[in-house]
Amino acid sequence: MKRFIFSLAFLLPLLVNGQAHHEAGLSAGVANYYGDLQDKLFPGYGYKPVAGVFYKYFMSPRVGLRIGASYSNLTAADSLSEVPVKRERNLRFATRLFEMHAGLEVNFWPIDLDRRSRVTPYIFGGVSMFHTDPYTDGMKGERVYLRPLSTEGQGIPTYPDRKEYKTLNAAFPIGGGFKFFLGRTLVLTTELGFRYTNTDYIDDVSKSYVNLDTLMEYRSKLAVQMAYRGNTVPGADANYNPNYQYQRGDSRANDWYWFGSISVGIYLKSFGNLPKYIKTRCKF
Repeated sequence: MKRFIFSLAFLLPLLVNGQAHHEAGLSAGVANYYGDLQDKLFPGYGYKPVAGVFYKYFMSPRVGLRIGASYSNLTAADSLSEVPVKRERNLRFATRLFEMHAGLEVNFWPIDLDRRSRVTPYIFGGVSMFHTDPYTDGMKGERVYLRPLSTEGQGIPTYPDRKEYKTLNAAFPIGGGFKFFLGRTLVLTTELGFRYTNTDYIDDVSKSYVNLDTLMEYRSKLAVQMAYRGNTVPGADANYNPNYQYQRGDSRANDWYWFGSISVGIYLKSFGNLPKYIKTRCKF
C-alpha cells in the first residue's frame, strides 16, 4: 500500500507535462466494510449510501492532486454470516463514517479537451483521516455506544496491554476508475476505492474475550451483555460464561472499508474567469 503511494510520488516529475486544469464536483454511491464481522470484500448485504465532494488540480492531462470529503455508514452482523461459529458469536455493530482524504491521481491517457482522448482509466493513492464511533442495539433495542464499555478490556487495569481505541484514525486509500468528458464542461467518473486502516476497532472487535466478572467489576452489567452475546442466540445456554481466553476477533489484520461511486465534476482551466469560461465551453 505505502509502496504504491510512494511509487506514484516518484513518477510525478516524469508525468507532469502540459497545461494545468481543475476538476471539482459531487459524488454518490455505496460503501461497505471488511473486518472481523464481515470476511467477504463484496458481501450480499451491508451496502450503505455514500456521498462526497471533491477537488482535483491537474498539473498536466495525466497527473493531478486530489482532496475530498465523504460521509457514509458501515454495519455488519454475525447473524447474517455463513460461518456457524460466527453466528454463535452473535455480535453486530454500526457506525457513522466521516472521511477527509488527499492523494495523487494518474490518468493512463492524457485526457484534455484539446487532445484526442476524452475518456481514460486512472489509478489513485493517498492518505485519509476518518471518524467512527461503533454502536449496537441493546437488550431492549436501544442504541448503545460500545467504546465506553471496554468490551475487550480496554483501559481496565487487569488488561494493561489493551488501550482504549481512538475514534479518529488514518487510512490509506487506493483504487481506480474511468472518467469521461460530457460535452466540454462536465466530467463523469466511475470509481472504486479501498481504504486500509490503522485500526482493528471500526467494529469494536479485535482480540479475545475478557473475564466477564472482571468486566462487571470495572464497568457494568451492560458492558457484559454487549461483550458476550452468544447466550442470546436461540437455543443457546443463557447462563454460559465464556472463558476469557476464547477468541472474540482476529487482531492479526486491521479493518478495511471501501467506496464505489459515480461523480460529476466541472472541468476548468482557470478559476479567475469562471463565468466567461462556462459561457464559452458549455456546448453539448
